[in-house]
Amino acid sequence: MNKLTENNIETFAIEVLKTLGWEYVHGLSIAPGAEYAERESFEQIILTQRLRKAVARLNPDIPADAQEQAVQKVLRIYSPDVLHNNETFHQFVIEKVKIPYQQDGYERSYEVALIDFSHPSNNEFLVVNQYIIIENNQNKRPDILLFVNGIPIVLIELKNAADENATIRKAFDQIQTYKATIPGLFTYNAVCIISDGMDCRAGSVSAGFSRYMTWKSADGKKEASRFIPQLEILIKGMLTPTTLLDLVRNFIIFEKSKKKDPKTGITQVETEKKLAAYHQYYAVNKAVENTLKAASANGNRKGGVVWHTQGSGKSI
Repeated sequence: MNKLTENNIETFAIEVLKTLGWEYVHGLSIAPGAEYAERESFEQIILTQRLRKAVARLNPDIPADAQEQAVQKVLRIYSPDVLHNNETFHQFVIEKVKIPYQQDGYERSYEVALIDFSHPSNNEFLVVNQYIIIENNQNKRPDILLFVNGIPIVLIELKNAADENATIRKAFDQIQTYKATIPGLFTYNAVCIISDGMDCRAGSVSAGFSRYMTWKSADGKKEASRFIPQLEILIKGMLTPTTLLDLVRNFIIFEKSKKKDPKTGITQVETEKKLAAYHQYYAVNKAVENTLKAASANGNRKGGVVWHTQGSGKSI
């Protein structure tokens, strides 16, 4: 039996992703100076030419200069607050990038799409490993990044389950290090995934370790066998292109809450990014499907009831 290593786990994850329709390239093969380079520098996080081609493909009726303005707005999101940048980009993805122009004395705007949610196959899905990023003189190499139209929206950080010191908690801690050293990557991130090859959990950029959740079903009909690695279950259940785009579009919220500092008396608005867990995702989609059937011409007008435990996120 081959010795289990982090490289084996990485290769396994990539192979499963390829079966789901993800194209694969090694990070060094598209690095600056490589024969097939797609980056001008290691500071460049987005695969800009892929994004430009996608924007042109998805917005054929919008002038080229407006398309380029949209690309530049995506590239120039910046503030000292990682979560603020992340929310700004999420709004661009969901609500499209608004580019104003004048017509007949009125101000109007082009709405430039970055992702085609209605037709998933109209997008480009790319998995890249060992993608070097340099920011503020910090050199980091995330294990696996998933790009949609050149945008890195999923980060997968892996540790070796055979190494007692390389726990899934260490994978979470590594992501926190990335947030501190290469924060630009998290402007565009929708989902963070941590795994040791067996255990596997997903969370948002603002989630604490306890909020990273397992994805226990590959099809939403039954829980997967406990003998199948959770990494495989999550990839097949959560990272199929159609499911991932559905999650990004419909199952991410930025929840605002007011918190008062007991010492200063100052009230601040805090933001928390929340990503649906597997039971919420499947239950909501099933509920919508049943409701549409019940409300149709031949429906019985009985939408049904969803039962979940206390604290499962029913209200959201």
